[in-house]
Amino acid sequence: MIEDFIQAMRVVGLGPVKVPELRDGKIVRFRVEGDKSGSRNGWCVFYRDPAPFGVFGSWRTGEQHTWRATSNESMSPADLQAMRRKLAAAQAARAAEDARVRAAAAAKALKLWNAAKPATDDHAYLKAKGVHAFGLRALRDQLMVPARDAEGRLHTLQFIGPDGSKRFLTGGRISGCYYAIGRLTDALLLAEGYATGATLHQATGRAVAVCFNCGNLVTVARALRAKFPRLHLLICADNDTGTPGNPGLTAAREAARVTGGSVVWPQFGEVAHG
Repeated sequence: MIEDFIQAMRVVGLGPVKVPELRDGKIVRFRVEGDKSGSRNGWCVFYRDPAPFGVFGSWRTGEQHTWRATSNESMSPADLQAMRRKLAAAQAARAAEDARVRAAAAAKALKLWNAAKPATDDHAYLKAKGVHAFGLRALRDQLMVPARDAEGRLHTLQFIGPDGSKRFLTGGRISGCYYAIGRLTDALLLAEGYATGATLHQATGRAVAVCFNCGNLVTVARALRAKFPRLHLLICADNDTGTPGNPGLTAAREAARVTGGSVVWPQFGEVAHG
């Protein structure tokens, strides 16, 4: 049954590099196939009784999955109730471990940020994009972009290499966090990446919230709407025409819908409004 549990992880792209030693009812962390060496973003909890089942997921992506060896219909009411109790316990243990991992990442982020030097416009990535280092810091050849929540608490860091490669500090919270550029006036612009956000600020002079990816646009927009109930939010979408479903524009439209904001996006060298 353990082999089936591990296979279920692999099916959704969370297979372990090395099969972890599963301890009944205990959270186990492991390196996911494809993740960088030394990371342990994967986690799982496995139970052998009343019937083999488990929960697994990734701290990097935030996803979570449940696996069962048998269907609910083949279990007795007592066994089904016992399984549900253990599943609830696994969820609670995961939440506690998640809080611990997030807190450790935030502490590490703060330590790295405080030890770093201010970044300059001479960084290869900034020169290639034609933007300034608005408040960024640098660690060796890596730019550091802080991700803070709406209250200003630092949770994690994004590292950008000279070649444009990007990664986040392992275990840090990204959801609802953003990087603020500029001072607020009559509107706040939301964008996905730092280069886009810096370009918008340079072109308009308005404040920008860098959300890091399209999956974070709606969450950040909600947080900013709660913080600034009367401020106009302008969602500046990435127009992902080459990607099925155009995730950048789809997420931007949803962010605008739930906050009463507006959305703009580039189209054939012009700006489209919606």
